[in-house]
Amino acid sequence: MAIDRKNVEDIVRAVGGKENIEVATHCVTRLRFSLYDESKVDSAALDANDLVKGQFSSQGQFQIVIGPGTVDKVYDEMIQLTGGARSSKDEVKSAAARKQNPLQRAIKTLADIFIPILPAIVTAGLLLGINNILTGPGIFFSQSLVDVYPQWKDIAAIINTIASTAFTFLPALIGWAAVTRFGGSPLLGIVLGLILVHPDLLSAYGYASASTEGTVPTWNLFGWHLEKIGYQGQVLPVLVSAYILAGIEKFLNKRVHDSIKLLVVAPVTLLITGFLAFTIIGPVTFGIANAITSGLVYVFDHFAILGGLIYGGFYALLVITGMHHTFLAVDVQLIGSEGGTFLWPMLALSNIAQGAAALAMMFVIKEQKTKGLAVTSSISAFLGVTEPAIFGVNIRYRYPFIFGMIGSALGGVLLTINQVRASSIGVGGVPGFLSIFPNQWGVFFVGMAIVLIVPFTATVLYGRAVVSRAGKSSVAAAGATAAGTTTVSPPAVQDELSSRQSVQGSQEPVNILELAAPLSGTAVPLAQVPDPAFAEGQMGQGVAIEPSEGKVYAPFDATVAHVIKSKHALILEHASGVQVLIHVGINTVSLKGSGFTQLKNIGDKVKAGELLLEFDMDAIRAAGYPVITPIIIPAGQEMVEKIEEKTGPATAKQTSILTIHLKG
Repeated sequence: MAIDRKNVEDIVRAVGGKENIEVATHCVTRLRFSLYDESKVDSAALDANDLVKGQFSSQGQFQIVIGPGTVDKVYDEMIQLTGGARSSKDEVKSAAARKQNPLQRAIKTLADIFIPILPAIVTAGLLLGINNILTGPGIFFSQSLVDVYPQWKDIAAIINTIASTAFTFLPALIGWAAVTRFGGSPLLGIVLGLILVHPDLLSAYGYASASTEGTVPTWNLFGWHLEKIGYQGQVLPVLVSAYILAGIEKFLNKRVHDSIKLLVVAPVTLLITGFLAFTIIGPVTFGIANAITSGLVYVFDHFAILGGLIYGGFYALLVITGMHHTFLAVDVQLIGSEGGTFLWPMLALSNIAQGAAALAMMFVIKEQKTKGLAVTSSISAFLGVTEPAIFGVNIRYRYPFIFGMIGSALGGVLLTINQVRASSIGVGGVPGFLSIFPNQWGVFFVGMAIVLIVPFTATVLYGRAVVSRAGKSSVAAAGATAAGTTTVSPPAVQDELSSRQSVQGSQEPVNILELAAPLSGTAVPLAQVPDPAFAEGQMGQGVAIEPSEGKVYAPFDATVAHVIKSKHALILEHASGVQVLIHVGINTVSLKGSGFTQLKNIGDKVKAGELLLEFDMDAIRAAGYPVITPIIIPAGQEMVEKIEEKTGPATAKQTSILTIHLKG
């Protein structure tokens, strides 16, 4: 495809000119900029540009969606026009990060640390929930199940041992993730965490009673008496220590000769960090953490209604901003210091509230594709993952999101008034009851009923009223058009009407191309992809697959038209000329090919079902990236008449996920 140089010039002009571009790069679908001043961007000019399929700003990067097969040519032309140097994605990412304010950087850092260890914490929470069922009195009998059936007692004990391990050695998990994030050796991070919970130390869980009894052991360092305590369940001590450790290690690595690094760097790093952790960092941060915990407990003890309204009602907003990751650390700290957290139960109810609001939209809207999205995203929210419901449905129509927040606020007030606590962090949504102390299940279930009924009912009633008014407006518009005037319908109604008209007005094409699933897993609507370029259809139509294995197969006989350098994405071209983009994961370009094994090259002829690519799902997730894989029919292919999308369980090489109707 030839590139109109004027369109590229217009892109440069629209982003504020070459003097506003700090660094720029591209991936398989879009241009990525770090701009000096994003306020200079002319969005209207970009929207009017034939090359531009979408635009958005994310984490300090301004991104312009161009499309596969074209973006590299646009980038080359832009570099010639501006005279700028080619930049790597890491350089753009680093430049963009510098533009984030301190709060944004802090939130991103916490997310980078806690997201990789979240699977271990969630698993521990679920297993502790099972232990709660077995050992909690008043669930099945007045006594606990293990008291009534003693033969189950040791089974419960083993489950508890397995479940509590992640929390007992939490500093080791945090140490690994934090030191990795700060650029140090992950192994030293694990050792640091284990040092802080060494069995020779007084457990942090027993510190309060030992302090009251005056039996806290101490070290005597030349007359300096230090309390000999561990930091089980603590977050701040290991976070700060990990930052110091990574800094010392990087300092020594630059200055110690390679021949003696093994003898010097690690031992000196651990020794210095260990002494600092026990003498300064630990005591100071332990006091700060306890002060923060006490402050939160005071607020929720004395102003329960206000706390429930604020946290319960606005948690969904935290999800939109990404700030909800910050509270993972707070939950962990509360569990370690207080034996339970009052924040997690409200999180679980917020998940359900947004799911109920999304589900209600199935009874409001008439367009079948959005109906399907409402159902699938609501199920996801009921199971604790709200992003598909929030971004795919509720924010789009606004009022479901607001009613979800209202229901969540009411549920939050009920929980805080009754001091409902979770003993662990597990899965949110409906399964969240497993994390709640069993004697508080009754109140939690009442709260669950509130967040199911209030958002659902309010959304249905208000939504039908809106649709009814819109329908009358459409009738009026038809009459006005006949009289020579025009009336604009609400955006949601316009979308639905245009969708219907395009389907009804299209002629049934002669040629049909069935695209088999290139991966095994679950096919979901693109709206569930956590990336605007895909979720908003800027790239084109298609579906995404949550993979169950790390293998990508050819969906039909094709030629490999393009393979991205970082191996995470490729484009196949059918004999009819139809191209399909398979993009493994989101932002996986940052992995630079790590975790991917490319089996085919550009120009190779492949048969349907032939293995194209292998990827390590665990490694991608551990790096903090989603593995959800969009399969896109890029926009602008003139031979494509219509695309039908199919979701649900998908088996590679067997299940049809897209039906492509060709013209002629």
